[in-house]
Amino acid sequence: MKTDIQIARETKLKRISEIASSVGITDENLIPYGHHMAKIPYSAIDEEKVKKSKLILVTAITPTRAGIGKTTTSVGLALGLQKIGKNAIPALREPSLGVCFGMKGGAAGGGHAQVLPMEDINLHFTGDFHAVTSANNMISALVDNHQHFHRAEGKHLKNVLWRRVLDVNDRSLRNIVTGLGGFVNGEVAEAGFDITPASELMAILCLAKDREDLQERVGNIYLGFDHDNQPVYVRDLGIEGAIAVLMKDAINPNLVQTTENTPAFIHGGPFANIAHGCNSILATKMCMSHADYTITEAGFGADLGAEKFFNIKCRNAGISPALTVIVATSQALKLHGGVALEDIKEPNLEGLKAGLPNLKRHIENMKGFGQTVLVTFNQYAFDTKEEMTFVEGWCKEQGVEFAINNSFVEGGEGAVDLANKVVDLIEKKTSGPLQFTYDLEDSIYDKLDKIAKNIYKADGIKLDNKARLKLKRIEKYGLTNLPVCIAKTQSSFTDNAKILNAPEGGFDIHFEDLIINSGAGFIVARAGSIMRMPGLPKVPQANQIRFVDGEIEGLS
Repeated sequence: MKTDIQIARETKLKRISEIASSVGITDENLIPYGHHMAKIPYSAIDEEKVKKSKLILVTAITPTRAGIGKTTTSVGLALGLQKIGKNAIPALREPSLGVCFGMKGGAAGGGHAQVLPMEDINLHFTGDFHAVTSANNMISALVDNHQHFHRAEGKHLKNVLWRRVLDVNDRSLRNIVTGLGGFVNGEVAEAGFDITPASELMAILCLAKDREDLQERVGNIYLGFDHDNQPVYVRDLGIEGAIAVLMKDAINPNLVQTTENTPAFIHGGPFANIAHGCNSILATKMCMSHADYTITEAGFGADLGAEKFFNIKCRNAGISPALTVIVATSQALKLHGGVALEDIKEPNLEGLKAGLPNLKRHIENMKGFGQTVLVTFNQYAFDTKEEMTFVEGWCKEQGVEFAINNSFVEGGEGAVDLANKVVDLIEKKTSGPLQFTYDLEDSIYDKLDKIAKNIYKADGIKLDNKARLKLKRIEKYGLTNLPVCIAKTQSSFTDNAKILNAPEGGFDIHFEDLIINSGAGFIVARAGSIMRMPGLPKVPQANQIRFVDGEIEGLS
């Protein structure tokens, strides 16, 4: 079987101007990055057309370490819809270099359902991640400069909480000391790095509506507090304009193409386990301005990505999906059914049956948001007809539609059945108004408690001492009306990655820290031992990435 990169390389790409013109984007609204990629100015968004486009969310059951295939499904669904004569475009997140060189290689879809040019998208793309990284670390440099020149005057921050970022998995940088070597090198202080997708600036990029909003949000970033325990924001240093300027191009969505030469937008890349896990509002609205059907995804399982998609992104953007598609695989179901990781590719109907409570929980959660749900089975070569037929019958018992997705092997043709069922459901049983998990008027504690009980089925929450102190600070600063963004393991409904399937009660969600992201407009609640700077595995994917006869290998 051909690898993803072989399929990508064999696909004859069209010039990006041709891709753009196919959906009515003129040359005046095209900022080319070479022959096959471009940025589209956000001014090309048409809010009236946004209201008419049908938005489809692709989410998933709790995934395995190898992922679940949401991007492949999102691209495949768009291709399937195109096959049946519908104008459909996917809006996706940008891959992280940390992930590509760490656990899983490429993150641009798979097989015959990819976004291209795959190598460029997986590597430096149009530079959005670098812009976010540079802007984030420019804040750090300017804060340190402020500390250096004002510490003798008593005007410096008592405690700097802003962290540096890097789009590389580097565990050694999680906690560092800066300013060593004497006065001339700055003030000695504890510091640290998060990965770029966890940066508040990445969230701001994905939630901002224009450059003015971006600059205002940057100004609202909380840096720490002074000697009177009063908050200090970026605007207090007068540097929000400079930081926004560094992101002047990054704010525009990116246009690429699929393996079947249809348009796709890719923009922004927050992780869903440590951030809010959705592509930018601007890219989604750009897609909705040029497509009758817009397909977007939310990271990891529905308990993380979809929860934040609804409670944070949709609330900010004023958008609502017509349908939610939940991706399931036999591997993930078997893993949650107690089958050993090394055996999940083997036929095991009983193991698959035992994992269905996990899928059921995600279905119930999505219905709780008012969503019409369709389950799609992302087919692999080792899947048996018996297993797929059983899941189909089980879904019918749950009152949800079911379709097999084989776009990995067949491209759009492999998703025609899925596409037809999506169209039929939207026409006959479109989702109702969004039902949020909490009200913005709720306290931060109550918001977390409602998510824990309603989404995770926990008994409740517990705040460690650090989180309790931060909660008092949040209340003092008048920030209790912000949404919450839970940073938690993606492998479990609990905060313990080893507890699989769908436990109900008998556990609490423990929050170690509450992080003020007042620029992005939410509070990050860090649960369990989740790290905002991942480490590399024992044998990283970087070991496989190289040039062979002038071609890149190992990105998939």
